[in-house]
Parts: sequence; structure tokens; C-alpha cells
Amino acid sequence: MTGTTAPRRRGRPRREEAADTRDHILTAAREEFSERGYEKASVRGIAKAAGVDPALVHHYFGTKEQVFAAAIEVAFAPALNAPEALADAPLDAVGERLARFIFGVWENPTTRTPLLAIVRSALNNDTAAAVFRRLVASQLLRRIAGRFDQPDAELRAELAAAQLVGCAMLRYVIKVEPLASADVERIIARVAPVVQGHLTGP
Repeated sequence: MTGTTAPRRRGRPRREEAADTRDHILTAAREEFSERGYEKASVRGIAKAAGVDPALVHHYFGTKEQVFAAAIEVAFAPALNAPEALADAPLDAVGERLARFIFGVWENPTTRTPLLAIVRSALNNDTAAAVFRRLVASQLLRRIAGRFDQPDAELRAELAAAQLVGCAMLRYVIKVEPLASADVERIIARVAPVVQGHLTGP
């Protein structure tokens, strides 16, 4: 009949609403994973928090693992910009530039909160750890390694990351003193030469 449209499938938003709905689900997913951890969070719980049907979560993202991967990629996005931070740095200054960038992400409460949720989930669940590992390897470490023309560049990037992640874990997650309350500039001054050595040393 003229002037009619096909009925919309239950649970699916209109095309113009799709992007907002997807972002809304991702926001709810980050909050659920942050508050409940990977193991206790569920697609049903994420859907309830987002005010949508669970089928819609599956439609956009698939399994819980895939929802987690999408959520942490958004949450981890500030740290994933580290390779760009090194792009114009002189080779003898990459250690300080990388250390300053990573600690800057952790020092900012807005970016620190979702990072804490990611790290806690990865520490407590093998599936979450595998998702996090794939993201860090493909989106961060390999891109940093590409900045250096050395045969062991990936190992060097991993060692530099291990130095920075270890410090971040002790300072922001475990909160070991005096590291937890030390001035961040003092920490950068101590850590940057070590990171530099990993990246460009003999």
C-alpha cells in the first residue's frame, strides 16, 4: 500500500540511530567491565545498563569477548597514540618522550579510570588477558618497533613497555609506597634513561 514502510525488526534501531546506539552500548560495556570485572559482567547486564535488547548487543559486537575487545580498544585509545608521540622525536629522546606520554595517560583521572578496569580484568581472567595482549601487541608494540631499524626492534619495544607497565602497576594499581606518591617528574627522570636503553642501546 502506498505510503507504508516495512516494519522495523524488534530490537533493531533505525539507521539514523544506529551509531548512537552502538556508542551507548560501548559506554555501558565499559562501565559494566569496570564495576564487575570480565568474569561477572554479562551481555545481558550490558544490555540492561544500555536499555536495549541483548540481541542488539550481539548484533553489533557478537560475543562477550568481542564486546570486551571493542570496549577496551576505546578505553585504551589514548595509550595507543604513543607511536604518534614518538614520530617526530629525535632518536636520543624517544625514551623520555615515551615515558612522559605513558605516565601522562595514567596521571589523567579521565584516562586512568578505564585503564585500571582493563588491567584488573586482564589480571583476573585469561580470556580478558588474551584480548588485551592482542590489542597491545598489534596496535602498540609493533607500531613502536617500526620506529626503529633494528633486527630485535620488537623485543626492544616489549622490554621498554615492560618497564613502563611495571611502574604503572606498582604506582596506580598496587599503590606501593613511596612510588605511589612520588612526584611523577622524578619517576620519569629515573625511568626514561632505562626505556631509552631498551629502545636504542647496544
